[in-house]
Amino acid sequence: MISDVLSLVAGFAIILYGAKILVDGASSIAKRFNISDLIIGLTVVAFGTSMPELVINVFSALKGSTGLAIGNVIGSNISNILLILGIAALIRPLTLSVNTQWKEIPFSLLAVIVLGIMANDVWFNHDHDGNLISMSDGLVLLCFLAIFMVYTFEMAKFNPEPAEEFKSRPLYASVLMFVLGAVGLYFGGQFLVDGAIGIAKTAGLSDRIIGLTIVAIGTSLPELATSVVAAWKNQSGMAIGNVIGSNILNVFLILGVTAIIEPLPFQTPLMNHDLGVVVLASILLFVTAQIYSPRRIGRRAGGLYVVLYVSYIVSLIFVNG
Repeated sequence: MISDVLSLVAGFAIILYGAKILVDGASSIAKRFNISDLIIGLTVVAFGTSMPELVINVFSALKGSTGLAIGNVIGSNISNILLILGIAALIRPLTLSVNTQWKEIPFSLLAVIVLGIMANDVWFNHDHDGNLISMSDGLVLLCFLAIFMVYTFEMAKFNPEPAEEFKSRPLYASVLMFVLGAVGLYFGGQFLVDGAIGIAKTAGLSDRIIGLTIVAIGTSLPELATSVVAAWKNQSGMAIGNVIGSNILNVFLILGVTAIIEPLPFQTPLMNHDLGVVVLASILLFVTAQIYSPRRIGRRAGGLYVVLYVSYIVSLIFVNG
């Protein structure tokens, strides 16, 4: 058990640091080719910060722990809304833009609904042997990702904001950082998944529960740090956009790529229950933001989010574990 915990912790540390230096290296390479900071931020950084979840999911799927792979994505989306936005709103009330309220939150809700339809094959084919997120489903998810990226670029074009400035390093240093980051992601993913599977077996919990809780919270730590700092600096747009964007990428990018590499069996009805929690959390976010004016998530709502998240985790461990 101790070795599994150490493997899990080491995996988290290596993956998070590996993702950071991979993004720094890739951003520096892009900068040397005169690619704008805005484009780098919307592509290299956006996809690079999703690498921990992607690596964990791919290794989990290849090792046969599909419950861990799907649980990681669903659990991350739940923790992003209820835990991270809840904590951020407790620090400082958050104000939503019109686009976030009426386009991005509904789009993140659409992502979960699309996933639910794809995962429940028996709804449409009663002769099917089971529910599966297939390779073709993965391709469809990536098509939705392309639509979201087009929307993101259009938003950036018509609503320009100061872009983060990225450093241009010597090419050899940038390539070395990129390679070291990729190697770190590979070995970190191995350590983390092996540790998570070991903990699940020792504790008598399913890999789905481990994915929904420990792994999901761990992979959401960068989003937590970003949103908390943004809330503290009164940058509501960054605090909320960081979470909503992550939720959309989790479904369309992470599960899309994972399903193409290794189709994912979907455990119903338990995972449908988890998807339902994401749907309800997204609706709750939309509704609570409508109660206040202008489109505001106050401390009371933030406290409610956190209480609901803790209640969900407790129910997972003691009821479904």
